[in-house]
Amino acid sequence: MNRTCRFCLIFLFVVNCSLCLNAQPTPSLVPTTVMQKIYDEVKTPYKYGVVLPEPAEGTMVDSPTVFRKRGKWWMTYIVFDGKGYETWIAQSKNLLEWKTLGKVMSFTENDWDATQKAGYVALVDPKWGGTYKVKKFRKQYWASYLGGAKEGYEAGQLGIGMATAKDITKAVEWNRRSQPVLSASDQDARWYDNETIYKSLVIHDKERHTGYPFVMYYNAKGKQKDAKGNGFESIAMAGSHDMVQWTRLGEDPLITRHTGICGDAQIAKINNIYVMFYFGAFWKPGAFERFACSYDLVHWTDWEGDDLIAPTEPYDETYAHKPWVIKWKGVVYHFYNAVGQQGRVIALATSKDLRKVGK
Repeated sequence: MNRTCRFCLIFLFVVNCSLCLNAQPTPSLVPTTVMQKIYDEVKTPYKYGVVLPEPAEGTMVDSPTVFRKRGKWWMTYIVFDGKGYETWIAQSKNLLEWKTLGKVMSFTENDWDATQKAGYVALVDPKWGGTYKVKKFRKQYWASYLGGAKEGYEAGQLGIGMATAKDITKAVEWNRRSQPVLSASDQDARWYDNETIYKSLVIHDKERHTGYPFVMYYNAKGKQKDAKGNGFESIAMAGSHDMVQWTRLGEDPLITRHTGICGDAQIAKINNIYVMFYFGAFWKPGAFERFACSYDLVHWTDWEGDDLIAPTEPYDETYAHKPWVIKWKGVVYHFYNAVGQQGRVIALATSKDLRKVGK
């Protein structure tokens, strides 16, 4: 081998090693076999029925968030009365029977969020079969919420606000920040969220997969239209170091069909797999529950099989959507928003038929 050839080989070796060192391998998709195992673990084929009805005629109940504290279960949820959203709280000993305690975010006047305050408790333990306790940050409990000033059902340009509380188990008004932390009018708004922003979920990521300890998943609508000229909702993410300043992550949404709705993410961690429960609507008939899986909270593999929940009963014959799913003492509880003959209510499906085995 001559000198020139040896030099070429050395050069190519150095270049290739440099490329290897600088390369950022994309996390692999979650295999189909693993996705199937996740589906088998989380599926809830037994519909228990309505657990939280409308509080009064003409009202609608929506968006459950379930957590545990002091040996009891608590659920925050939102109520629409024709004017806008307010956030309420309920209590349960067994996840089946719920007692409403009152409001934690009510209508106000002359605020950016005067008539829309749809709250979602943040930093709930995402471990599957875990404690479901809520983590404090800076000695306070936190919640993100959908906020807006225009009256009507999700009317006007909505944004995401942050609220805090010393005790999230009491029907006492949460302390809200005076301005939204994410808005469609932000300078760094993306094509998928520059129209309006809806529900959000904030988790604590100990591994800092994104570089941030706090990660927010939210669904939003951009000005871009689908093939039929309609707007659509996608699920995106943002990160924060302090729960107040949030940075959008990525130039594209995580989950989208470019039509209809993908929204209301909830994150659970099953061993080394992150599971995103979410709902889909109108990219096929109705509204229904889906899930996706990830190894790093950023790259997601969408489940292509059967819906987790779909309309089958009179009380959810129109829509079955907006999930909150937990596992407790060997039973999976899937709370969801049901729309049907009983109005807009919160219903429950389980992995075991609790109507037969008792409470």
